[in-house]
Amino acid sequence: MIYLRHFGLDRAPFSITPDAGFFFAHDGAQQVFNTVLVALRTGEGFLKVVGEVGCGKTVLCRRLLDTLRDEAVCAYLPNPELEPQELYRALCDELAVPLGDGSLYAMRQALTEALLRHAEAGRRVLVCIDEAQAMPLRTLESLRLLSNIETEQQKLLQIVLLGQPELDAKLRNPAVRQLLQRITFAEQLRGLTAAEVAAYVQHRLAVAGTGQPLFAPEALRALALAARGVPRLVNVLAHKALLLAYGEGAVQVQARHLRAAAADTPAASQPGRWAGWRAVLGRPLRPLFSGDSVR
Repeated sequence: MIYLRHFGLDRAPFSITPDAGFFFAHDGAQQVFNTVLVALRTGEGFLKVVGEVGCGKTVLCRRLLDTLRDEAVCAYLPNPELEPQELYRALCDELAVPLGDGSLYAMRQALTEALLRHAEAGRRVLVCIDEAQAMPLRTLESLRLLSNIETEQQKLLQIVLLGQPELDAKLRNPAVRQLLQRITFAEQLRGLTAAEVAAYVQHRLAVAGTGQPLFAPEALRALALAARGVPRLVNVLAHKALLLAYGEGAVQVQARHLRAAAADTPAASQPGRWAGWRAVLGRPLRPLFSGDSVR
């Protein structure tokens, strides 16, 4: 990253890759994390976390897996748009279970035996499924059938579904009503408040190697307005603004850099969305783009 040395950074602070080291425990994320962690440690079988695009579900998932790595055998499925047999194959790969002849029956038997061995050894098995809204209904039903494997005392497989709001709509389908009944905890991951955006930016800068306030207060306010509390958008806009400031030789990002970054970012340049954020930000702001107004 060309601006790292200029700003005294050791690493890129606003990459959109889901690095658990940058996990920011704002009130909403910490509450969801704590609830899911306690539920898993008390043996719950099915859990669900829903959040809008870019709100940090994958980072939260990786943080959860890092936390439980020494307590459970963990599997992570980032792309669950799979047929039932492909799902079983992916689980066998993740859990290092032999595939046998590769048939659905053989893989199910192998997974059952592996889960029983882990249970006898006192190990929990956790599967986190990201982007779960993409999972076909028949595959969700196969997942439910796999979760039937249990002893009289405990579930042998714990599953966390993470997805966009479309996941809720999919789970209301009568074809998977039995799965819906098994979800014991359902959490909603919200975005950042305006105040949390400033803290989020400073947190990422600190993790990346500097405690310096590289963003002027008005720049942070403009960032909160343009990103609408979505962490991924905060990252995209903050990165672009740093590039612009670096190009000028400036040592701090100003509001004009954020306005230029937002104008260059389609997801942030949607007219007519400012009114709902005026109250959040506390006072009117100058428009980010020519022709926009803050009503």
